[in-house]
Amino acid sequence: MAAVTSRRIQPPAPLRILTAVPLCDGHDSAITTINLELARHGLEVIYLGYHQSASAIVRAAIQEDTDAIGLSSYNGGHLVFFKEVVDQLRRSGNSDIDVFGGGGGTITLADARQMRRLGTARIFFAGTPLDTIVSEIKRDFARVTKPNARFRGDRALARAITLAESGRATRHSSLVTPRKNAARSLVVGIAGPGGAGKSTLIDELALRFLRANSTGRIAILANDPSHPGTGGAILGDRVSAIYAQDDRAFFRSLATRGSLTGLSAAAPAAIDILKRSGAFDLILVESVGVGQESDPFGSFGHRTPLVDAVLFVLAPHYGGRVQLQKIALLSGADFVALNKCDHPMAHTARAEIQACLDQNGQGQRLHATTAAQHSDPGVNQLYDAIQSLAKGGTP
Repeated sequence: MAAVTSRRIQPPAPLRILTAVPLCDGHDSAITTINLELARHGLEVIYLGYHQSASAIVRAAIQEDTDAIGLSSYNGGHLVFFKEVVDQLRRSGNSDIDVFGGGGGTITLADARQMRRLGTARIFFAGTPLDTIVSEIKRDFARVTKPNARFRGDRALARAITLAESGRATRHSSLVTPRKNAARSLVVGIAGPGGAGKSTLIDELALRFLRANSTGRIAILANDPSHPGTGGAILGDRVSAIYAQDDRAFFRSLATRGSLTGLSAAAPAAIDILKRSGAFDLILVESVGVGQESDPFGSFGHRTPLVDAVLFVLAPHYGGRVQLQKIALLSGADFVALNKCDHPMAHTARAEIQACLDQNGQGQRLHATTAAQHSDPGVNQLYDAIQSLAKGGTP
């Protein structure tokens, strides 16, 4: 399916490209290089990771409302795999999302011709200059994002969020149809410095939610920084989403696009869209890695809070007790977690952080977690505390 000329225009917002590596393929060096080059030229790249199924790729593209999907395939299964992705997009009513890709020397010219007949928009061959790849992606997959009444389910939610990101917040409300008798969503904001393991902890919390609720849905809004020079972004939190790759999980990546609050300027509208849809019992909102004076969710009363509760996550290597005293959110958070407790410094860190919480005089409990360990009892206790709040209890 060749890109049509009418779509070859510069969009008002950065292009959003989902990239992934198919099943049985662990070669990610090429796609990582292309990801960085796309971001360097102002695109937003949602990287799903390698060894990804067609259904996982299509689900992610729908929820991210991407302009196109880029696949890097070196395992020789491209004729079957690319077609399956294209077919799933068509069957789900999302054929407006194009598929392109490459595979070094594994995809021949004859293969590429057949793949184009079967719906792949473009194949880039080995030796194509990176500048050429970037310019042709920007030319062929640029489009004007507008409301589409035909979209249903997750794609409708995703498009509403995209419109809010584009500054057309007045249009997003009509695209969301609330469910009848929908339960109230609990919204938890999750903040902490970079490297604390927030994304992995969120995925473990999602696993516990999915196990405890056989029919409920969870939503995750993951904020990542845009590059201050190019405006591009690598939105990579989905790489940590092992358990959140589930049909009952809605996962949306947001680039900050110049916002310095730790959240995208569209985050309040995105939260509102998800809440009003009535589709989610729990909504987790991850900020970018925040500093000592950050208050991304309005915890201190200077503005209306965006969330019902805040989880602040630290790792043991925070720098000492004086550094702890500078972190405002340690007194403003409803939940505090010391993650990576398998680290040798964790014992000392646990004592220092608990002493700091005791000084706050708010009865805050420190949750010691190791999110990288499956079935971690600390994550279990943290999830139970969040559920207690959802049921009207206290953190």
